[in-house]
Amino acid sequence: MNTVMISRVDEAQWQAVADERIVGHGDVSERPDGRLFVSIDVWQDEAFDPLAEAMLGELSGAVLHTLVGGEDAELASRWERAGFAVGRREWEYLLPTRTDGGGQVPEGVTILPAGTADEGLLRELDREVRAQVEAEVGWHTMPVELRSGPAGDTLVDPSLYAVALVSGQYAGLIRVVSRGRRARIGLLAVRAEYRRRGAGRALLGHALAALDEAGIESAWTEIDQANTAATTLFEHFGARRTGHLAELVRRPH
Repeated sequence: MNTVMISRVDEAQWQAVADERIVGHGDVSERPDGRLFVSIDVWQDEAFDPLAEAMLGELSGAVLHTLVGGEDAELASRWERAGFAVGRREWEYLLPTRTDGGGQVPEGVTILPAGTADEGLLRELDREVRAQVEAEVGWHTMPVELRSGPAGDTLVDPSLYAVALVSGQYAGLIRVVSRGRRARIGLLAVRAEYRRRGAGRALLGHALAALDEAGIESAWTEIDQANTAATTLFEHFGARRTGHLAELVRRPH
């Protein structure tokens, strides 16, 4: 292959050309939590390093992230060669929606179905659980969020959230996104002062039952491998591991 020529075609994309043909491209995108993620897709292996060098040179002042399938050692090696290191790992899970793992909702816990919560109280709950996660383990340990919204607005869409009340207080939430026959559980969180009262289990059981009623047979999610409490909860509902991802990070030198 002749010399690979790299050009930045817009603010978020680079292109690799060799022999007058496009042989790869790279992208950068900002997630709602502020993290910058880069990706590179090449049709000829020799294009990866030049693309990475050009992209990282122009983004040298930023902390950069990328996702690699847990079994793709070759791709991970390429990113590590470019200065990235593993920052976190997460499991991918598939759950059946028809399950008896939920049982009865514990006394004192009430579930508000998706779209029925007070929007102001829901937004306040979302801010509180995010602040608690950030203070405890850091929001970077949560699966990346793919949908964006207005600056400072972390609530993806109020209609997607079911809420758990504990003794009448907004205590926890779960976000489920359905597309056709597929559904993703993107967030399940309970305020620290209301944990160990069955709210998380009640929320997950409710969400799965609602999906089952809608004719959706399974849902998928990602869980940080260090989050043993979440792993135990989802496996209680019959979740099985289908793979894992590594999030690699490159920090400014």
